[in-house]
Formats: sequence, structure tokens, C-alpha cells
Amino acid sequence: MKLLVDADYVVYKCCASAESEIDWGDDVILVTSKFSDALSCVKRELKKIAQNFFDPEVILFFSDSRNFRKSIQPAYKGHRNRKKPCGYKRVINHLKTEYEVIIMPTLEADDALGIYATKHPGNVICSPDKDMRQIPGQLYDMKETVSVTKEEGMQWHFIQTLAGDQTDGYAGVPGIGVKRAESLFEDKGYTWETIVAAFADKDLSEDVALENARLAKILQCEDYDFDKKEPRLYTPNASN
Repeated sequence: MKLLVDADYVVYKCCASAESEIDWGDDVILVTSKFSDALSCVKRELKKIAQNFFDPEVILFFSDSRNFRKSIQPAYKGHRNRKKPCGYKRVINHLKTEYEVIIMPTLEADDALGIYATKHPGNVICSPDKDMRQIPGQLYDMKETVSVTKEEGMQWHFIQTLAGDQTDGYAGVPGIGVKRAESLFEDKGYTWETIVAAFADKDLSEDVALENARLAKILQCEDYDFDKKEPRLYTPNASN
């Protein structure tokens, strides 16, 4: 068994915690960081995750600097374009000398995790990100380990398509949150037709519904062309 760790989350948190400010008292405020503090924090966090399992192998997953979702919606995660904390790249480069690190071209860490986990079942995804509830298998959400079935993963993708995700920058259907989406699907069925009808009720087209579904979808191995090294975008008829 391997632990598949969302290391974007771990390294960002630790590098941010290692930053400090020096205020020169004029117009200059200098942000500094101690590399050893950031790296020690990462190792502590990884050890804390691993101690919940018996002698696991750990693989770290990071997002690529390019993101294929921006070709679907250029504003995707646009509000997150702040500079990474000090030492972020250096910590990752160091981790590559001690761990297996996976970064896939144009993919977020979530997608790389989803592809690996479904291509190599029997491992455990370690991530606090609710998006990972789309991926069938074992998920450790930093509190407990839960099992996700393929049907549950599909349902969560549909729920996110309707509810949207303001953090990631796609809106879903105005006025519909997770609870309302769950209720709607329980009543109408987990189908693409239910999604299209919900968007249409707000005078939004099927194209808008498809854009949201593609932004919400976390890739699995069948959603990736390994020869071309590019994602296969979500298509309702082929994926339902």
C-alpha cells in the first residue's frame, strides 16, 4: 500500500508558516523565510500522515505550473494567482531527492492523484480537498479514512457541477448549494438531463452546464491520454 499525498497543500502550508516580515520603518517591508524551518515542517506533516498507517511508501503529488482548465475557462482560479510563499520551489526540489514526486503536464495535483489512484488501485489518497471524493477507493481526509465507490464518486462530481466552487472559480447554478443539489438529484435522478434542466431553469445553456462539469471533474485514468499526455475532457454520453 502506498500513500498518495496532496503535497501542494502540505508544502504551501509549511512554507507560509516559515515566513516572517522585517519592517524597515519606511516604505519597505521585507518577507524572509528559513528553509530549514519550512522543510522540517513538511517532514513533520508527512510523518504525522504516515503514522496513521503501517510502514507505508509515500508518493508526493504536485500541480504543474500550467493548468489545462484555463483553456476551458481562462478565469479559472484567477483569484489564486498570488505568489507562492518563500522557499516553495526549493522545498519541492529537495523533496525530489528523498521521495518519489509526481507532476503531470498541465494537471493539478488532484488530477494526478485521481489518475494514479485509479490506474493503481489499492492505495490511499491523502488530501483534505473535498474534490477527491470523486475518486473511487480509499481517501484519508486528514481526519479519517473513508471508502468511495465509483457511483459515489460520479454523484459527487454531479453535485459539484450544480453547486459550483467559488474557491476554484466556477459558479455552478445560481442559488444551488450542495444540500439543494443532493435533494434535486435524489428527486430527479443522477443524470445529465437533471443537470441540464437545473441550468435551464436559470436560463443557462447546456454549454454552460458542460463547462462547469469539465471544470469540476477530477481526472481518472480513463480520462487521460497517456500517449499524447493530455486530458480527455468530460463528455456526458461517454462518461455517465
